[in-house]
Amino acid sequence: MFRSLLFVPGNNPSMLQNADIFMSDAIIFDLEDSVNLDEKDNARNLVETYLLTTKELPKAVVLRINPVNSDLVDDDLKLLQTRKIDYLLLPKANKISLFVLDKILKKIENKIELKPTKVICLIEETKSVIDIYELAKHERVEALMLGAEDLTSELEINRTTEGKELLYSRSRIIYAAISNKLIPIDTPFTDIDNQDGLIQDCKNALNLGMKAKTAIHPSQLETINEIFSPSQKAIKWAEAVLKKAKELNKGAFQFEGKMIDRPVLEKAKKIIEKAKLFELM
Repeated sequence: MFRSLLFVPGNNPSMLQNADIFMSDAIIFDLEDSVNLDEKDNARNLVETYLLTTKELPKAVVLRINPVNSDLVDDDLKLLQTRKIDYLLLPKANKISLFVLDKILKKIENKIELKPTKVICLIEETKSVIDIYELAKHERVEALMLGAEDLTSELEINRTTEGKELLYSRSRIIYAAISNKLIPIDTPFTDIDNQDGLIQDCKNALNLGMKAKTAIHPSQLETINEIFSPSQKAIKWAEAVLKKAKELNKGAFQFEGKMIDRPVLEKAKKIIEKAKLFELM
């Protein structure tokens, strides 16, 4: 379970050194878009050294690999030998690329006796948005992440703070993820200096059903964590509802003038689960 995931370029030593102290729930070590072709080897070496020498790693380690149809991915996947990677982020995820990655991973896992590696699918193409439900059913897939920059580029449209242009893609990802018990993760907000825009973008995504959001700068993490965490008001409500349910021990009851039944109780349980996980209570 995540609230925030921070992209860290694999060839940025200063960010790598601080990766374990950033306040994100996961670090995405990027070997793809943020790393120039002539820096790929250097990025791999830096990430490998960090993973093998750092005593306290981030809460979750995600590795964004290069596309599976490139001649770079085999070297990227050698980092699995560190046994420190929790998830792979598959760029331009689609049915074919996920199928290919799965075959490659099975060979690696059998060879080095590695447990199955979970995958986060980065949805950044229109065909991926259309095929999202098939991707969500794959046994390796743990989360679906929206990549709005490539998607809006393909559509030849501009991103806006209001985010109306992302309504369809966000909704497809959310429904596919939730219906398959996966985590829907929202796209980064790329205007680093626009704090009000970040807040609006987070709230837009949250209100649609996104459970987490990626960040491209550490300064965005506090806002993302706050918005995607249960509020203290929600936590107190959930505690009171669950306490009342235990006292009454019946299927449905009234609380603060509203009917409480099974779906509401499940919502309260999820709030408490997240609050404990994120150390909010």
